[in-house]
Amino acid sequence: INLIHGDAMSLADQVFLFKRTAREAAFRHKMYATFMAKPMAREPGSAMHIHQSIVDATTGKNVFSDKDGNPTQLFFSHIAGLQKYLPQAMALFAPNVNSFRRIILRHLAPINTQWGYDNRTAGFRVVGKGPSLRIECRIPGADCNPYLAYAAALASGLDGIENKIEPPAMFEGDMYAAEKLPRIAST
Repeated sequence: INLIHGDAMSLADQVFLFKRTAREAAFRHKMYATFMAKPMAREPGSAMHIHQSIVDATTGKNVFSDKDGNPTQLFFSHIAGLQKYLPQAMALFAPNVNSFRRIILRHLAPINTQWGYDNRTAGFRVVGKGPSLRIECRIPGADCNPYLAYAAALASGLDGIENKIEPPAMFEGDMYAAEKLPRIAST
């Protein structure tokens, strides 16, 4: 399910409403809908990826992209803030024991704190170009509270911007196969 970009609070409301609606619809058909992060051991888990960009309130332009369509320093600092505070945010991104079962090697879930352009093996994937440039935080599971996860992601990025933190160099290639990368959980 993809929700159209917008205000974080409104999107959290939409996620919450979607989950409740799906559960009610399933129940009416004598089924159960679950939003567990890892409901089946041998299958990929269920995530709640958070796409983030920041729009200037005055101009309506994406501040992650300059006039030539290149990433700005604000963009890189936002990524660095996400990386810096990931250990503290994990309680909000993965709130249950089952949440960590999703974060395993070779099951389409990010197991690292790295970032990369359109790299689905990265914990933080850079998507789009120019006005659509955004950061996809691939770590939260479907079982997280959207209000808390959005707040944690945005607060982490904001701290990175305010403190002008520099991210480590982007890692290219298949991060599942890479050795000695910082990992979220032991795999």
